[in-house]
Amino acid sequence: MKKALQIPGAPAPIGPYSQAILKNDTLYVSGQIPMDPMTGKIIENDVAAATRQVMQNIEALLSEADMTFENVVKCSIFLKDLNDFETVNAIYAEFLRSEPPARETVQVARLPKDVSVEISCIAIR
Repeated sequence: MKKALQIPGAPAPIGPYSQAILKNDTLYVSGQIPMDPMTGKIIENDVAAATRQVMQNIEALLSEADMTFENVVKCSIFLKDLNDFETVNAIYAEFLRSEPPARETVQVARLPKDVSVEISCIAIR
């Protein structure tokens, strides 16, 4: 059976989707954007701060499922500008220190709310 997670520690969905889905021991985290879950404010003009907020949003969802970043097996990173790759990697590495998951990073033409970064992931207990 699947369970949709909806928590105040991560931004509310901006469309018809769940923040995350827990199916058995697998957590599927929807793409998180740099939105402060308490204020709804988007972090702009600072890709490092934006990436940190995204990772904190993911961390809150992992925690709700009794998981940590050590449970993450796959991430997808979407960047508005691939020139931000090194900056995003530096922040990402702060959260995923040992045995980093499989991952791809792609530049896209546009992201929801015109944000600079969006990250989704899959974690297994």
